[in-house]
Amino acid sequence: MSSTITERRETIKEIVCDILEIEPSDVTATSLFKEDHDADSLRAIEILASLEKTYNVVINQSELGRMVNLDGVYEVVAEAADWK
Repeated sequence: MSSTITERRETIKEIVCDILEIEPSDVTATSLFKEDHDADSLRAIEILASLEKTYNVVINQSELGRMVNLDGVYEVVAEAADWK
């Protein structure tokens, strides 16, 4: 993985952990926010808004269904930001 991808993934993880109020060591790329970390829909919207602001992108709320773990969040942001 390139350093840019690694940095982006780390930033996304920091944002998610901050909003969900969980330790980064407790989150894996595939752990589920709702089931594993007790996240609710309001927190999901907070994550979406923070990512939009951080990366200066627009993410449709219909994408929330894909944003269930760090991998899903990265994919959605990568598509919105047109990261190759």
